[in-house]
Amino acid sequence: MMMRMSTFRLSAVMVSVAALLPACSHTRVVKPPRDAAPGRTVGAPAAPAVRVSQPKYGATVVVQRGQTVYRIATENGITPLDLALWNDIPPPYTIYPGQRLRLYPRDGRAPASASPPRSSAQEGAPPAPAPRPGAAPTPGSAPSEASRLTWQWPADGEVVSTYAAGDPTRQGVDIAGKAGQPVRAAADGVVVYSGSGLVGYGELIIVKHNDQWLSAYGHNRARLVNEGALVKAGQQIAEMGRSGATRDMLHFEIRYNGKPVDPLQYLPRR
Repeated sequence: MMMRMSTFRLSAVMVSVAALLPACSHTRVVKPPRDAAPGRTVGAPAAPAVRVSQPKYGATVVVQRGQTVYRIATENGITPLDLALWNDIPPPYTIYPGQRLRLYPRDGRAPASASPPRSSAQEGAPPAPAPRPGAAPTPGSAPSEASRLTWQWPADGEVVSTYAAGDPTRQGVDIAGKAGQPVRAAADGVVVYSGSGLVGYGELIIVKHNDQWLSAYGHNRARLVNEGALVKAGQQIAEMGRSGATRDMLHFEIRYNGKPVDPLQYLPRR
């Protein structure tokens, strides 16, 4: 299921593969039945909801023989996804005995009410979104990295759940629709993940747009692109479904250096 991705710098890509799965040391390939249409992927059964990570600021663990990213993460109340991102664990997500892993984000700072808010220019913070079409530009503002991307809505339908900062269960938006309707790339990029290995996201596609920005598309019925494929904004990459969800919808995220941001601040106004 995984292709060689050494040509991509994926330290910030939220990909979950074999090392993130329980009792697995290699990628599991899901083969469609013989009568499945070419290029279509059979949806996986509904999976449990994504857990909420509880960072342990300042804490680390030393990898023991036989441990995996999944095992260490779950034993410490952290999602495998976050543990991999926090430690820049690259594909194929192999860890080694004696390796020390952080149990908290790279900035290493716990939230503190007395601390001043971080400037968007500080390391790890996303640049301010470009003004939406028709909005007056902010005086003195410069084009952000995101403004150089042509963002488009990934699907038609009503937004039934929105992003909430600091809430790991609401890291993007949910767009309701009908099974089989098109899911489209939100901007030009390259597909760096196409699979069902991340618990809670169902059939998932991740598109990398540049070194900082990527987007994720979850709960699909069918994935229509493979890893390594170049896609254009507006190109269909999947069919909407309910894999890992209770209704037909698209879960859509935009991430900056691996951290979720509010997609509604970057998508054009409807």
